[in-house]
Amino acid sequence: MKSNHHTEALRVFDAEIAGLNRTRELLDHNFDKAVELILSSKGKVVVAGIGKSGIIGHKIAATLASTGTSAVYLNAGEALHGDLGVVNPEDVVLMLSNSAATTELVQMLPSIRQIGAKLIAFFGKSDTALAQACDLLLDVGVVREACSLGLAPMTSSTVALVMGDALASALMRARGFKPDDFAVYHPGGSLGRRLLLRVKDAMHPVGSSFPLVAPENTLRESLPVMNQSNLGGVVVVAGAKVIGVFTDGDLRRCILGDSPLDIPMARLMTADPISIQLDLSLGQALDAMEQSGRKIYFAPVVNVSGELCGALRMHDIVSE
Repeated sequence: MKSNHHTEALRVFDAEIAGLNRTRELLDHNFDKAVELILSSKGKVVVAGIGKSGIIGHKIAATLASTGTSAVYLNAGEALHGDLGVVNPEDVVLMLSNSAATTELVQMLPSIRQIGAKLIAFFGKSDTALAQACDLLLDVGVVREACSLGLAPMTSSTVALVMGDALASALMRARGFKPDDFAVYHPGGSLGRRLLLRVKDAMHPVGSSFPLVAPENTLRESLPVMNQSNLGGVVVVAGAKVIGVFTDGDLRRCILGDSPLDIPMARLMTADPISIQLDLSLGQALDAMEQSGRKIYFAPVVNVSGELCGALRMHDIVSE
């Protein structure tokens, strides 16, 4: 038996889904025109709103900006006190209002017309003076808010948000926006890190504290080297060539198998390990580590001649 709280939650979900379905059915050629208008614009998209519509507008502007469409958010209240200076003749202004009669947006209209910017509206009504003054109107109206009182903007804000997402996605597809482009706008995120950084930028280079052992070194001799570097493994080399690796996982397996500490690394190491090329992107390195058929968390980094340059951990790739 469902509680009253659970029942109310389901009612809200149903109401907002119904609102989205209605808007989906009403979607018409004006959506295509809005996409084409923005694509043909030499300026940016200025998303304007106030109150809850302003919050949704802020998110839409952020989504557009991060997906290849230059965009800024303009608080309609602040716009009336000088911030309208951000609007240029080449811009497209995207207004959000459920009532289609928000006072601040109405007061912005003469200035926008004088500046010469085009105007797209996400409005809940189409029969107001403001709605009829817009170049394009996308209907985001709802029959009833999901609020139990039918007053607080819930369904209307959800519908406007999804319409903004649809616009951003259509623009992305039209521009041929790719993961590499996304990474440029998100250099601090994990995707940007994987696509923009190279292995050489994230690896632990060979140096005085690098965990190197020879194949004749025993496990007893290798453990202090492994422990000192704290990289999770040692690289076994003959000269400058990588011939094996020995990791924390190998150590656990040795202990479980009662392997003596005096066995040389040549018998304990993973021979012919997966090595990562120095100039690969981190994304390519991650693919190599994941697609090898083994769970690899530690790998030597080599140059084109196969000489050891450093080591890379899975943690170095996926950490933000």
